[in-house]
Amino acid sequence: MKKRSKRYKDLEKKKNKGKISIEKAIELIKQTCNTKLKNDSIDLSIRINTKQSKGGEYNLRTVTKLPNGSGKKFSIAVLCEPEKIEEAKSNGANIVGSDDLLEKISSKKINFNKLICTPGMMGKLGKFGKILGPKGLMPNPKLGTVSNNLKGSINDLKNGLTELKNDKDGNLALSIGRKDFSNNKLEENYKFLIDFLKKEKPDTIKGEFIKNIFITSTMGISYKIGGKN
Repeated sequence: MKKRSKRYKDLEKKKNKGKISIEKAIELIKQTCNTKLKNDSIDLSIRINTKQSKGGEYNLRTVTKLPNGSGKKFSIAVLCEPEKIEEAKSNGANIVGSDDLLEKISSKKINFNKLICTPGMMGKLGKFGKILGPKGLMPNPKLGTVSNNLKGSINDLKNGLTELKNDKDGNLALSIGRKDFSNNKLEENYKFLIDFLKKEKPDTIKGEFIKNIFITSTMGISYKIGGKN
């Protein structure tokens, strides 16, 4: 018989099979964030209704800015014209380049997890869609990553801009903060996000848009959030 660790046994006692409030869930999450990780991520898994009344599947893809940020640190690359390189660097971009950055992308040297591109460089970047697309790195005007406002785009990514994109089964996965966030800040981020999603519900979807919500820490227990959505 497999031997279970003391932590595993303690967590088993704190599981909850029913739905609980977000306030109670955050309290329990904080109690079970006891791994050796420095600062666990507090994550949501949300399933939305994608069945449209006239047939076909609805796909959500948008961005929102959490009031207290997500606590995630990104390595931000900026692809721009040579004359804008210093502007990007001075506003906090980690990697900046023009044709030299395109060469690195062509060689699949991807050492960043967010990419901003100026509109003038998108024509050159388009052919690398097969490299960037599967990694979720292809810039998109709707997501604020195709812009001439480099300062604004970089600041948004650094300060809580969160992408919302469902998979084929209607699942969304995203972070609403870190273990060191206060309970109030986590609750504010959660409630802001749920209100935002409700407003995104299209008229073609009948019935409830948000089907279920789970919250967990990086290596903790998952709790189902109650209440009507």
